[in-house]
Amino acid sequence: MMLISYAERFKGVPGEIAQRPYPVDHRVPFCESEAYVWLIPNGKGTVSLSIAVENPSGISAKALAAILTETLSGSTPDVISSISPEIVTGIFRENISMGKGMGLTGLVEMIRLKARELSHGQALQEEPNSGGALSHDPPHRA
Repeated sequence: MMLISYAERFKGVPGEIAQRPYPVDHRVPFCESEAYVWLIPNGKGTVSLSIAVENPSGISAKALAAILTETLSGSTPDVISSISPEIVTGIFRENISMGKGMGLTGLVEMIRLKARELSHGQALQEEPNSGGALSHDPPHRA
């Protein structure tokens, strides 16, 4: 019941941050719920976290997104980049499948990646198809 309660608190991405179709460089790898992540600088060195979960049945992804958004928004990129991916096991214990666990861990890792990009001062740019939101160059993938 607690998982559903958190999932109901999920807000999604406001239109002023991004518009569908969401850019691929914000998509969370391995996430079956098709999640996307944005970190938006607030000024004063802090950021807001915004997450889209495109699968309406993605209860676990929505719950984790709500928890992370509520707890990390207003933090600095350095604080956010230090979050351990083990938070997934801490929240869900062994109650998730390997595939779902990989997707949820991927969500945490994408948030950390975007935070590291901000911490390292990568140039911000306006991204096409994002409603003018600030973002970073796409991560390089092997």
